[in-house]
Amino acid sequence: MAEDLTTVPYGLGTADDLKATATAVEDQDRRVLTAKADVRSSAQLDEVVAAALDQFGHIDVVCANAGIYSQANFWEMTDEMWQDMIDVNLTGVWRTAKAVAPHLIERRQGSIVLTSSVNGFQPGWQIAHYVAAKHGVIGLMRNFANELAPYGVRCNAVCPGAIDTLMLNNPHTYERFAGKPGGTREEAIESVRHFHLLHGRSMLPPTAVSEAIAFLSSDAAEHVTGIAFPVDAGHLAMDGYNPSPTK
Repeated sequence: MAEDLTTVPYGLGTADDLKATATAVEDQDRRVLTAKADVRSSAQLDEVVAAALDQFGHIDVVCANAGIYSQANFWEMTDEMWQDMIDVNLTGVWRTAKAVAPHLIERRQGSIVLTSSVNGFQPGWQIAHYVAAKHGVIGLMRNFANELAPYGVRCNAVCPGAIDTLMLNNPHTYERFAGKPGGTREEAIESVRHFHLLHGRSMLPPTAVSEAIAFLSSDAAEHVTGIAFPVDAGHLAMDGYNPSPTK
């Protein structure tokens, strides 16, 4: 969790979000350690890893999920927009994996899951910086998988489609999906039905992604490494546009 960024048109994680997450874990009778850290800082990430090892003794799974979203024509992007996107969505993924890899290598086991996107495979209108970062995450995943395999450590990526989080659930993205100024959430939801292939899907629940991450991190996937796993209701299998997204 970090402070809001001026180049991102919606609010990022808050202290209340972090507290709610901790409470949800504790409600399952599990221990939790929370920390406010910025994935653009290796020093802060190293501190979090050290604190986790001190409290829990070891780390089994790393999920590099921090990400931001903004949009502009590539020739109209500011240097700050480009740099924030690359620093968080790409370099932040490398820094996160880098902070914990020595521990996983020493234990000769563990799983790293990186969050890419369907835009790790395809372009997107007015999101050249996001597309570049998410393509890069898939490249990192493949390299991490190769370099960590001799130590028994796995690395995979999840590639979400349109997920109902603040990244999409905000007025700027409503306008994007509605295709007009002042677009509403309801109009965006109807538009997103054409983005997915499976019957009746619009924005997918965040649990669609978390369940995929849980699978890739589980013993059920112990022989799986080096894959980019779409969670997109068939979007990448479509020929561009679903003309009949039955509700």
